Amino acid sequence: MGEVAQDKKARIGDGQPAYFPRATYGISFQNGEVEPTNRELDIALQGEGFFAVQMPDGSRSYTRAGELHIRPDRVPGHFPRRAKFLSDADAPIKLTPQGGPLTVNPDGKLLQGDVPLGRLQVVKFSDATKLQARSAGSFTAPAGLDPIPVDAPQVLQGHLENSNVAPLREMVDLVTISRAYEANQKLIQSSDDLLGQALEKLG
Repeated sequence: MGEVAQDKKARIGDGQPAYFPRATYGISFQNGEVEPTNRELDIALQGEGFFAVQMPDGSRSYTRAGELHIRPDRVPGHFPRRAKFLSDADAPIKLTPQGGPLTVNPDGKLLQGDVPLGRLQVVKFSDATKLQARSAGSFTAPAGLDPIPVDAPQVLQGHLENSNVAPLREMVDLVTISRAYEANQKLIQSSDDLLGQALEKLG
């Protein structure tokens, strides 16, 4: 992420503060826009939190990607990592063979027809910036960073969360940084010209 920062220690000419583009690196956990898909196996989170999933090797991961696919063993999984979505009982959620359509309530409870299947395990972290990125939009928590259950998750069925990158905002930031660079370049050139003129006059 780029930003323009004022460096109070850096002075140009008669003491005007200098502005320099500065780049910062990290994962943005800002929520993306939610788009309706009308597909019963698509779910999206509004607000904070991650879905807890179990990877094929048994490890635990966390994701906001909610495009579900039914595995041959009737377990809702996350493609392409084949991760199993976990319930708040810390066990993979499993659909019944003849249970009917799947319904996901706003609080994360799952029903297949009239049969309750449990509640999606939605968690948050005290410092999400410490999460370690894996492929397919999933993250792992390092030792010492424990998941905290989200008491009142906001789950939308038939929706998916899009990328949190806003192209228009990024273009505006890019133009701002470019203008700051040009302004600094002109100030440096002007200061250099004045210094050259002074040297010529002083001989």
